[in-house]
Amino acid sequence: MKYSTSPTPSYNNYPRSTSPLPAPANYQPTTASAAVKRYKYLRRLFKFNQMDFEFAAWQMIYLFVAPQKVFRNFNYRKHTKSQFARDDPAFLVLLCGWLFFSSICFALIMNLTWGKVVLFVLFVVFVDFIGAAILVSTFFWYVTNKYLRRERDGPDVEWGYAFDVHINAFFPPLLLLHCVQIVLFHNLLTYGGNLSCLVSNTFWLASIIYYLYITFLGYSNLPIVHNARIFLLPLPILVLTYIGSLLAGWNLSSMLINFYHYRVL
Repeated sequence: MKYSTSPTPSYNNYPRSTSPLPAPANYQPTTASAAVKRYKYLRRLFKFNQMDFEFAAWQMIYLFVAPQKVFRNFNYRKHTKSQFARDDPAFLVLLCGWLFFSSICFALIMNLTWGKVVLFVLFVVFVDFIGAAILVSTFFWYVTNKYLRRERDGPDVEWGYAFDVHINAFFPPLLLLHCVQIVLFHNLLTYGGNLSCLVSNTFWLASIIYYLYITFLGYSNLPIVHNARIFLLPLPILVLTYIGSLLAGWNLSSMLINFYHYRVL
């Protein structure tokens, strides 16, 4: 009889480790409070020599090719550090770097002055990314704990993990919409017409599908959460909206550019 060498964690053995190896020396069987986790995370935010940027870059690559492997690592962290959420802010720092660079390129392509470039980058990084990430993560954290937990009195979903799921799901749309579309911006997206609308809206469709799928993987990875398929329910509505936008000629990228221009005026 064959046994799996890396069994999928189940609720019955949560939070006990399923690893056949002994626990590491720094393993803590009790879960730290949210305040302690937040303090440790923020304390390392500016200590770049303590961050594993190579591993964070590996995660970014696999979010495109095999996102399941990224969330498998979250299970390993639970067994070794007694928490699902990241304790290393390297991924967040790299993601902010990507967003900072792509926002500057986006602003220069929109022919903004240097003063407006600074304002645009501040808006994108601190409002569109960090501010929206806090709101979306808090919403998903509340919904999963209130409606998707297997047992009301059991362990709850960590807010830090909800934040990690969001920034994981945010990276592919960032790369597709802020980086890849820049290459096509002058050549196609501002050209107008049906072809420009098709390419632009297809990028948006792929980005939102990526976001929903990675979000689904993130919460289905938790043994204390059930019915995570609810995060995939918007997909049919999304496809219908995509078809409707093509028929109506709504170029989503052009609408985004107009919004960016209006906000920094």
